[in-house]
Amino acid sequence: MPRHNDPPCPCQSGRSYECCCGPYIRGDIPPPTAEALMRSRYTAYTRMDEGHLRATWHGSTRPESLNLASDVPIKWIGLHVIRHEAESDGAAIVEFTARHRINGRACRMHETSRFVREGGRWFYVDGLVHPDRN
Repeated sequence: MPRHNDPPCPCQSGRSYECCCGPYIRGDIPPPTAEALMRSRYTAYTRMDEGHLRATWHGSTRPESLNLASDVPIKWIGLHVIRHEAESDGAAIVEFTARHRINGRACRMHETSRFVREGGRWFYVDGLVHPDRN
């Protein structure tokens, strides 16, 4: 059960980690929407949780490994969901920007991700990364 002093969720939903992405990442319950899955995947990146990322990546596009531990550390610092569109055929898109730092340099990733719902669970399929216009 969440406590009053639980840390905020890295996905910036405004809720605590335990009331937001924690149960999804632990596998207690599946994310109910593609947006909730995308937020949990962002949070998994902040925690370098390759297990959750691989488990929620559709088998048709999932890479063998993600190599999250690299020589160039990435610090994820912010997420903004631009839109979430669920389609009637069990597919959805989520457009977002994710801010991060690489070697202290501020960066921003703008992506439109595709998701599919199979067997009552959402999976990340792939994403279109938009050019940075800064």
